Amino acid sequence: MNLRTYRADALMLITALIWGTTFVAQSLGMAHIGPFLYTGLRFALGSLVILPLVLLARPQTDQAGRRFSKPMLLGSIALGAVLTLGINLQQVGLLFTTVTNSGFITGLYVILVPLFGLLLGLRNGLGTWCGACLAVVGMLLLSINADYRIAFGDLLQLAGAACWAVHVLLVGVLATRYDAIRVSFIQFSVCAVISLFLALLLEDIELNAIRLAMPAILYGGLLAVGIGFTLQVVAQKNAVASHAAIILSLEAVFAALAGWLVLNETLSLRGFIGCCLMLTGMLVAQLVPIYRQHRHSRAAVQQEPAGHH
Repeated sequence: MNLRTYRADALMLITALIWGTTFVAQSLGMAHIGPFLYTGLRFALGSLVILPLVLLARPQTDQAGRRFSKPMLLGSIALGAVLTLGINLQQVGLLFTTVTNSGFITGLYVILVPLFGLLLGLRNGLGTWCGACLAVVGMLLLSINADYRIAFGDLLQLAGAACWAVHVLLVGVLATRYDAIRVSFIQFSVCAVISLFLALLLEDIELNAIRLAMPAILYGGLLAVGIGFTLQVVAQKNAVASHAAIILSLEAVFAALAGWLVLNETLSLRGFIGCCLMLTGMLVAQLVPIYRQHRHSRAAVQQEPAGHH
């Protein structure tokens, strides 16, 4: 492992820490303002943070991907709509569930990505299915209440996780064709505009309440959206896939720790076992395909000289 890999790992760990602890900021912010207003202000701030990067990155005439073309705008607006749905499901869900549950259930998107990929013709191995089964059992242990129903807030988080999975697949399509900073700026702006419009329609807006929620808005906007996104983009250029899978899965663990430290949230033994199974499932689903691919490529390299005889 070289210095770049260590640096990428460190940056991803910081990203996971920021994103995990943001669940607490999201919860605290809603003590003063509604979920849509919090999301709208947070993403408006995030858009402003990366606006200088958009203005400084000069589009090159030979690189169509760096210009604001019609396909790029339409794709980024669609991405922004999915982001808006996902983040607001998560935000409203936090009114009805804990930070710990929210963090772990949101993390299920890493399993939903390959499962949704089946619809696009992508094949999955045994590791993905085993991981999915573990995660589902874990979620049931974490979420089912005394009435043998999944808590309403947890269902909203699960719907949000489905949106994050679609979001990841869309990012995969857009990031290879267009400038990542510009795509992000458009999607953040779309999320801010739609969320603020919903807040105007559905929520009471008071300046004093916004002032009281400002620390949570700043944390969610500056750190999670502006800095967290930028760190992820920088880190994943030099990241080892298996390291990225493990480190970014720690977001759920950081959410649980932050919920315990700041909000005094506690887990039952059943809930703790559920969290452990979910984390194991997330890791199995990501690491087994990487291991098999690595083994397959090594086998191909070892067989290659024989083919020349």
